[in-house]
Amino acid sequence: AIWGGLNNLKIVPSVKMAAPTPSVLAAARAITGAVLVGGGAIWGAYNSLFNVEGGHRAIVFNRLAGIKDEVYSEGTHFMAPWFERPIIYDVRARPSIIQSASGSRDLQTVNVGLRVLTRPNPEALPEIYRTLGTDYAERVLPSIIQETLKSVVAQYNASQLLTQREVVSRDIRRILTERARFFNIILDDVSITNLTFSKEYTNAVEAKQVAQQEAERAKFIVDKALQEKQTFIVKAQGEAQSAKLIGEAIKNNPAFIALRKIEAAREIAGTISNSANKVYLDAGNLLLNVNEYEVPISPVEAAIKKK
Repeated sequence: AIWGGLNNLKIVPSVKMAAPTPSVLAAARAITGAVLVGGGAIWGAYNSLFNVEGGHRAIVFNRLAGIKDEVYSEGTHFMAPWFERPIIYDVRARPSIIQSASGSRDLQTVNVGLRVLTRPNPEALPEIYRTLGTDYAERVLPSIIQETLKSVVAQYNASQLLTQREVVSRDIRRILTERARFFNIILDDVSITNLTFSKEYTNAVEAKQVAQQEAERAKFIVDKALQEKQTFIVKAQGEAQSAKLIGEAIKNNPAFIALRKIEAAREIAGTISNSANKVYLDAGNLLLNVNEYEVPISPVEAAIKKK
C-alpha cells in the first residue's frame, strides 16, 4: 500500500520567479526611505517639544553640556531630541508640617507643631538641581526646621511660650527664612499649629490657676469685709454727730423736742389710721405731752403780750 502511494506521487517542476526590475527596486527603496524619513521626522518633532504647565518652571539637561543655566517659563519650548531632556519644577507654595520635641529655658519638654509654606527660587533652579535635586524640600526642610525650633524654644520659659506665642512665631520665621535662603528656598509663611507640654506640667499649671482663683476670691472677701467695716464706722460717726447736734439743738431750743414729738405722733397717727382696727390714744400715748413744755417766744412777741 505504501509503495502504491509512492507510485501515485507526481513531481512538479519548480517555477522560477522573475527577478525584479531596476525600476521596481528603486521604487521600493524610495518608499522605504520616505517611510523612514517621515517616521524620523515625526519622532523628532514629537520629542523636540516639551510643555511647562502653569505654576511650574523647567530646566534642560544636555548630555554633552550638562544642566543649562536657562530657566523655561510656562508654555511650549524646543529641545534637541535624545540629547536633551526637560526637568520640571513646581514653583507654587507647598505646605509642610513638622513636629518637634524641644526643651524650654526652664527645662520643660515642649511639643511644637510647625506649618511652613515654601517654594523654590525660580531663578536658582539650575543650582538647586545641581546641589539638591528635585526632592530639595525633603532633604532640607526637616533638618533646618528642627534645628530652628530647638534654638528658639530654648530662649523662652514654658509660660512665655504660651503668653508670647506671636513673638515666638516671628522669631522662628526670621531665623528659618535666613536658613532657607541659603538653600535657595523661599519661605512664604510660618505658623505654630500646636503647642503642648508634658502631663505633669499641665497639671501643675491647672493647680496654679485654681490657687490663683482661690486667692483672688479670698482677697475679694477681705476687701468686701473692709468696705462693710468702713461703712459701719461712717454710719456710726454720722449717728454720733447727729445725736450731738440733736442734743445741742435741745439744749439751745427746748421747742426742738416738741417738734420731734409732733413728727413722731403724726407718723403713729398715720399708721393707725391706715390700720383696719381703730385705736384711740390720748396725747400722752402719742408722745405729745406738749403741755409739759413751754415753747419760747421771741422778744417782740413778749413785748406785745405785756402790752
